[in-house]
Amino acid sequence: MLGRIRRVRGWRRRWRERSRLQKMDLYSRGTLKVMLWFFLLTWGVLPTLAAGTRDPGVSALSLALLAVNIAQCVLGARRIDPAYDHYLGHAVFPRRLLVAPVVLLAVTTALVAALAALDAKSVFPLLLMNLPIAVMIPYTLIVPIRTFLLHCLAYAALTTCVFAAAGARGGQLLAPAPIVMAMGALMLPTVRPGAWGLRNMWQAEEAKDVQARLAVAEERLRFGRDMHDVLGRNLAVIALKSELAVELAERGRPEAVAQMVEVQRIARESQREVRELVRGYREADLAVELDGAQGVLEAAGIDCTVSGPADGLPAGVQSALGWAVREATTNVLRHGNARSCAIRLTAADAVVTLVVENDGVPDRAPAAPGSGLAGLRERLAPMGGTLETARPGDSFRLTVTVPLRSVAELGEEVSV
Repeated sequence: MLGRIRRVRGWRRRWRERSRLQKMDLYSRGTLKVMLWFFLLTWGVLPTLAAGTRDPGVSALSLALLAVNIAQCVLGARRIDPAYDHYLGHAVFPRRLLVAPVVLLAVTTALVAALAALDAKSVFPLLLMNLPIAVMIPYTLIVPIRTFLLHCLAYAALTTCVFAAAGARGGQLLAPAPIVMAMGALMLPTVRPGAWGLRNMWQAEEAKDVQARLAVAEERLRFGRDMHDVLGRNLAVIALKSELAVELAERGRPEAVAQMVEVQRIARESQREVRELVRGYREADLAVELDGAQGVLEAAGIDCTVSGPADGLPAGVQSALGWAVREATTNVLRHGNARSCAIRLTAADAVVTLVVENDGVPDRAPAAPGSGLAGLRERLAPMGGTLETARPGDSFRLTVTVPLRSVAELGEEVSV
């Protein structure tokens, strides 16, 4: 009993850890698998039971048909996952996996034709509403629509020929073709639209990841260009003046000292410019970061609301809170599947509080803290600031507090 409880809890935990897209994927595949067994119970078993008492030969064929039909459903359910992966572009469906289901379909079709010929007043042709489903569901995902319809038409014609060869006449001979085409036409709007929507969602998710990587690459290029602009000219001047100083020193000219003094001055100037560049890169303007966070999140399909004044705060506080907004925005985009995010900024009792809360966080065991939050705590520590995280329900809340008094005592400057 305890083992079953643990398994149930494990299933629930794994379900909650899945993203919304992964849950939708699992739900779509599971629905098709359930549909296979639903058709078996309704259009596979019920018509057989409705036929009533029959002679031993018919009963034996009926049991054989039921056994083969069950095997067909088992194989068909196992083919749905690779067919879905093929349609989504995650893998290529091996065509050899269709051999066994097609062979079973041929066997069941022959059995239904034999039963229809033995019992002219039976409802056995109605079994054709169930038999092709195990092949049609995966097949409609791996071939174009036109090919699928043409193959359904070919199977309908072949089924009519098999019924005619078995001795079926009248309505039993005319019924198979429209039944098969009707089931084929039913599978297209039942199976493909859901898979098509899921494929678009996966592609959007992949596009979002690519966009994030491109943004990081673009920022690295920008910083590299800025660093080149700062150091390129100065290093070239230092190299030229150093060569000149060497030549003057070899000639015993006193001007070599002046050239080396100039080299020293340019080197110090370069150090200062690099510090300013790094400081400008590492410092963050709060108002700009709030606007940027709202724009990035809304571009990713996340509803973002920003409240509270960002003006009038000391430069050090704005820089620290701007970095907190940047880190929180990155976490919202990278972790979970947020649909909404609220950013609230309040100032009271000489303390500024920033709260960033988003939904769509899976209920999972807390992972090891990332370097982003750890670095943010280190940045807040000299200011007397704090960082707290909480998970109310399926939400994640980041709370940053910065005391204004500590900033004033530190000269309104954050060490970089």
